[in-house]
Amino acid sequence: MRRSRPGSTRLKSSRDTEWPNYGNDPGGMRYSPLAQVNRENVSRLKVAWVFHTGDVSDGSHDRQRSGLETTPILVDGTLYLTTAFNRVIALDPATGQQRWAYDPHIELTLPYGDGLINRGVATWFDPQCRTGEPCRRRIYESTQDARLLSLDATTGKPCADFGDSGQVILRNVPGYLAGWYHMTSPPAVIDDIATSPVTDAAGRSLERNTGAANAWSIMATDPQRDLILVPTGSASPDYYGGLRPGDNKWANSVVALRAKTGELAWGFQLVHHDLWDYDTAAPPLLASIRHGGADVPVVIQGNKSGFLYVLNRDTGEPVFPVEERRVPASDIPGEVTSPTQPFPTAPPALAPQKLTEGDAWGPTPEDRETCRKWIHDLRNEGVFTPPSLQGTLVSPGNFGGMTWSGYAFDPARSLLVTNTNNFPAKVKQIPRAIFWDDNVRTESGDYNPQSGTPYGLFRRFLQSPSDMPCVAPPWGTLVAVDLSDGKIRWQVPLGTMQDFGHKQPPTPPGSISLGGPIVTAGGLVFIGGTVDSYIRAFDVETGNELWKAQLPNSGHATPMTYRLAANGKQYVVIAAGGHPKITEESLGDAVVAFALP
Repeated sequence: MRRSRPGSTRLKSSRDTEWPNYGNDPGGMRYSPLAQVNRENVSRLKVAWVFHTGDVSDGSHDRQRSGLETTPILVDGTLYLTTAFNRVIALDPATGQQRWAYDPHIELTLPYGDGLINRGVATWFDPQCRTGEPCRRRIYESTQDARLLSLDATTGKPCADFGDSGQVILRNVPGYLAGWYHMTSPPAVIDDIATSPVTDAAGRSLERNTGAANAWSIMATDPQRDLILVPTGSASPDYYGGLRPGDNKWANSVVALRAKTGELAWGFQLVHHDLWDYDTAAPPLLASIRHGGADVPVVIQGNKSGFLYVLNRDTGEPVFPVEERRVPASDIPGEVTSPTQPFPTAPPALAPQKLTEGDAWGPTPEDRETCRKWIHDLRNEGVFTPPSLQGTLVSPGNFGGMTWSGYAFDPARSLLVTNTNNFPAKVKQIPRAIFWDDNVRTESGDYNPQSGTPYGLFRRFLQSPSDMPCVAPPWGTLVAVDLSDGKIRWQVPLGTMQDFGHKQPPTPPGSISLGGPIVTAGGLVFIGGTVDSYIRAFDVETGNELWKAQLPNSGHATPMTYRLAANGKQYVVIAAGGHPKITEESLGDAVVAFALP
């Protein structure tokens, strides 16, 4: 949404000490030059303060469950964050005391597709406002009920000159249904334009014939090139493409748009004719790498498939070669799969893409045998095996690979650090004529009608009777990729799923995770995300775990860090409220800050 007054500058403050965007810089590197907390002293980090938002829903009273996925930003000496109910809150970053809160009063009982969550805000400084005038610094939020809000950063009051009394209603789209068209990620601000990502829950939940391919995740911007980098979702229905023939461009892509006009500069599709819900969930990351003897500006884009693509930022052409390789064809009448998919030659896949009977795992012999039989009975020809009537093994499942958690880049070491999941799933198409038959619905899992198509869908993660995944751990890893040569530098288990859901036999490490990493000049990677409710610090060069601290609930959010003055403390902050879709987890509302004593 363009404001009426053009032009933009930033307040003259030390960018080194702030965290002004979701990923710190506009390109989302999630890198901080702060080094007060480093590999030598990180073990001494302690809780500095805890703030409770008060916004939690356990799924009762006709509401969905909540989660706390916000990543705060710090500008002009104030910390800004969002709650599960879309309230925007300003905090004193040294004490965690509330300065103001704004409640947009969203309707909490609507069927939002991702539960009650929000990932944060964006900001813009108006150079034409004089000191002391309202809305000189603005805070923008995209709400679940499809509004874009503009608030005065000092007071939290709506900016009267933005839209209609401080908000722009984004519901004027064909086929709008309340709650099905909503926003969970922060807007992207470039110059004097704010762009809002939109989640189409109808497309996500497969209730339309065709549609979606929307941009719901975090976007990146390149002001110098006048570019907005947009990750796009899968076309709907997610698992049946008979009504959407062809590659379905530009779904499952990263798309570069001219910020001033919205024109397409270039696009690169990561998955053709997606049938696996392999949407581009991870945000694009903009960096510069040394390649072929030159410094190359790149867009780094991961996918749920486990593949990582490195693209030239000016052209969209792959920096490391990408090959179109033949993949299995569908045996479902009416479905025409893409004959090939794009395989990067480097880096290698960052998550397992194949599971055999011999790989079946379980904490007991009975679990292993059950998993082995399930795998034997499924169609299983590796990554991009299409859904089938007999049932298909999808590896990685729709949890990834790489999810919206994203990645962080250390420019001094040319290292990209990301968390990946290893959680295969079973996907089965059921003919419409028998879809509602109780004799067909003999397994627990997700049954979705895919209305308007010849087939309904059954989907479940491959979990043994003990509830643990059927694939051997680690089920989640932290991976560092050297982007100078496209090779994996190190890969370590992340967290643990010991006693996930209930008491379990001793379990090897490695947890599924939702919530990404950051990297600091202190040689550290900070990340939460795991189901065991810890935040951890790793050595960026070796992957050794150096520190961890228990959180009140799982921290399914990306942390951030800041320093208030040159001689002040460095803080590391993460939201810890559990996840709305992981029902085994408890829910909360805490934002926790750590610092050295």
